[in-house]
Formats: sequence, structure tokens, C-alpha cells
Amino acid sequence: MNTRKIAWVIDSSAFVNTMLKEHPDVYIIPLNIHFGQQQFIDGVDLTSEQLYERIRNGTESAKTSQPSAGEFVELYTKLSKEYESIIAIHVSNGLSGTMSSSLNGAQIAKVHVECVDSLSLSAGITGLVERGFHLEGQGLSFEEIASSLRIEATKFRNYILIGNLTQLYKGGRLSSAQFYLGSLLKIKPIIQINNKGELQELDKVRSHKKAIQYLIQKVIASFQSEGVELVYIMHANAIEQAKDLKDAIQLELPSLQVSIGEISSSLAVHAGEETLAVLWYVK
Repeated sequence: MNTRKIAWVIDSSAFVNTMLKEHPDVYIIPLNIHFGQQQFIDGVDLTSEQLYERIRNGTESAKTSQPSAGEFVELYTKLSKEYESIIAIHVSNGLSGTMSSSLNGAQIAKVHVECVDSLSLSAGITGLVERGFHLEGQGLSFEEIASSLRIEATKFRNYILIGNLTQLYKGGRLSSAQFYLGSLLKIKPIIQINNKGELQELDKVRSHKKAIQYLIQKVIASFQSEGVELVYIMHANAIEQAKDLKDAIQLELPSLQVSIGEISSSLAVHAGEETLAVLWYVK
């Protein structure tokens, strides 16, 4: 049997655009979503519409869990028979235990897998995979590609505007007082995944309009000082707001490519509905 060169493994926290969805060498391991005793598989048996309906109307807060090492054992065992090598790119190890499950699965299966910590999530993973495709096309070995992607991961920039405080409150990440004051004063938290792959709070902006301008100015500043070719706008059930943000960015930066996508259900659980994020890699 002829083996193919590189299998690419990602988890469902990634933004799975058309290219990744249709690529024959990309494999997706789903995270799990929990409402009380009920468990759902991200992207398989719970649609984003169903998720937001549950978040809005349910009394139990949603939670997520990483895939098991056993799921990775099964996948890596299968792929090792079909491919020369495997590269896995996962949600930041500072945000999820998915990377650990992947490493454990590879060890149990006795399969050499180059696991790359994206230090990000969503379109951050997407950008690394697309960069990996380019390097593969240049003929680099899978070890060289993985090494290059680990460097590329440090060039990630992101600003995340939390759209609805309710989910943060339900999930225990806001106290009752913080939730009440934030809602009353229309405070919009801006958070970021830092260069260690961990979430940190950056700012609190009064009003949605000012928060949108904040995002636009961050994109402009990076474009002018660091060099940016592509920006991803990710949204949680807020497509019209995402389109308006894209128009506003391209009005200021006509040469900049801007792509819109929806964040996965496993991320929407934490960020909440109407969240908007701008994400990109610098040169």
C-alpha cells in the first residue's frame, strides 16, 4: 500500500474553513461539550444554533472537556499505516489539556507525532496549518515544518471582545457584583491570548461602539508597524457585526485581506454569544 506524506491533525477548537474541511489529509479530533449530565461532541451532535439556544435559556452552565488519550491512540494508529508522518496542531496547552491527551495518545500508540502547541485557538490554528501546507509544498521534512510552525506560533496577535457577560457569569468567571456592574455600565471586556498561550484581560471599554473602534485601531497599528497580510474576524452568532467590522477595517486598510468565520461551539461555550475577535500573524 502506498503511503501519503503528512497527515495533519487538529482539534475542533480550530476554525475549520473550506480549505481544511475539504483537504484529504486533515483530520479533526472533537472536544466535548457538557450541559449537566448531558455530553455532546463538538461539531457532531450539537449545532451552534442549538448551543446558543441552550446558553440563552438553560439554567446549567456549559462546560468543555478535552478528547481522551484513547481517541488519539485510535486515530494515530490508523494514520501511521496510511502516512509517512503526522503533525498535530492543537489549542494552546495553557487553555486546554488537549495537547497532553495528544502526546499521551501518541506515546501509547508508539507513533512518532510532531505535536505543535499553537499558543492560540480558532483561526490561530488555521493559520498555522495553512503555513504548514506551504512549507510542505517547498519540500521541507515534517520535523522542519513543525519546528518552523513553533516559531510562527509566537507571531500570533489577537484581541477578543466579549459580547455577552451572561455566559461568563454562569460559568463562574464573573461574580454577581461584576456581572451587575458590567451590565449596568455597558462595560465590554477585551481579552487576549498572550505569548504564553494564556488568557489575560487587557481592557474594559465603555460601550460597544468604542470597543469596535478599539479592535480597528489595534489592527491598523499592527499593519503599520509589524506587517500584516491577512486578518481573521471570528464571531459567535454575530455575522452582521462581523461584516460591519470587516467593512470598517478595509475602509482604513483597503489592501488588507480580511476573512470572516464563526468560532467553534467549544469556544462559544466560554466566550458567549456575540463575541467578536480579530486574529492575525505578523511577518
